Amino acid sequence: MGAVLPVAMTLGEPAGIGPDLALMAWRRRAADALPVFYVAGDAAFLASRARALGIEAAITAIAQPAEAAAAFATALPVIETGVAATAAPGRPDGASAPAAIAAIRRAVADVAAGGARAVVTNPVAKSVLYRAGFAHPGHTEFLAHLAAERTGHTVQPVMMLWSPKLAVVPVTIHLALSAAIAALTTELIVATCRIVAHDLRTRLAIASPRLVVSGLNPHAGEDGALGDEERTVIAPAIAALAAEGVDVRGPLSADTLFHDAMRESYDCAVCMYHDQALIPIKTLAFHDAVNVTLGLPFVRTSPDHGTAFDLAGTGRADPSSLIAALRLAARMTP
Repeated sequence: MGAVLPVAMTLGEPAGIGPDLALMAWRRRAADALPVFYVAGDAAFLASRARALGIEAAITAIAQPAEAAAAFATALPVIETGVAATAAPGRPDGASAPAAIAAIRRAVADVAAGGARAVVTNPVAKSVLYRAGFAHPGHTEFLAHLAAERTGHTVQPVMMLWSPKLAVVPVTIHLALSAAIAALTTELIVATCRIVAHDLRTRLAIASPRLVVSGLNPHAGEDGALGDEERTVIAPAIAALAAEGVDVRGPLSADTLFHDAMRESYDCAVCMYHDQALIPIKTLAFHDAVNVTLGLPFVRTSPDHGTAFDLAGTGRADPSSLIAALRLAARMTP
């Protein structure tokens, strides 16, 4: 059996807590039995952040992912992207966007080349990226773009938020609510649920995934009294999926979908829009939820929180979600 490949971690937004979390996670590598990982980023920048945080961490530059395992016990391995990170903690600057983007590109290139087992991304700031001309709605869509560049065909990314208590998927992702409703189609729901069922089987070893699908309107439309998308858009999707052999129920009222007893009856709740999915999981599992992108030709996980500029460089950031993301990435790539 060959050596286990390392996880490729991105630097994230340099002014945010991503660099802090990478250092904190490495410091807990033994206590939390973490998989070997390296950071795609800027070694000098991480060394500077370690000093600012008072973290005793040796930072060592490596040339290839294969060198990470030998370095990991005594130093945080870093593969240089060639783009310097210069932002001060808590002071986002459009000039830092190229460093964040280069880290993502390098991590994806490494996993695509077979050098890394998975990509774990630290948070980025969309507003900072947009000021630098970033053309994608978010991390998830950019990763799909990079995958499409390499495979030559369109990739549909599916955002799953996972925790031991709950897993959720929003059918529409980073859209204004009015745009999300307009984008909702039977075909999109079917395609999303197919990917969810497939990846739960192949990535998380759930032999027969059980899905539930929420309604869009209050009380799942209440037989058309409060909206008809349940009857005209969602129900046909569920019927088509059931005909394919997918274990799926719905449309169900979102307000009763997430209580303790109900959660025991399914493996993943597929919701119609971003906040319908993310509010319950962030309420139930704020510190240990993980963002997982399904539908990619590689595994990608990420902490389920943002850049937290107010905590950057203070030592008060909590690495729990990043640690959970590392563990889940390892579980999905045994």
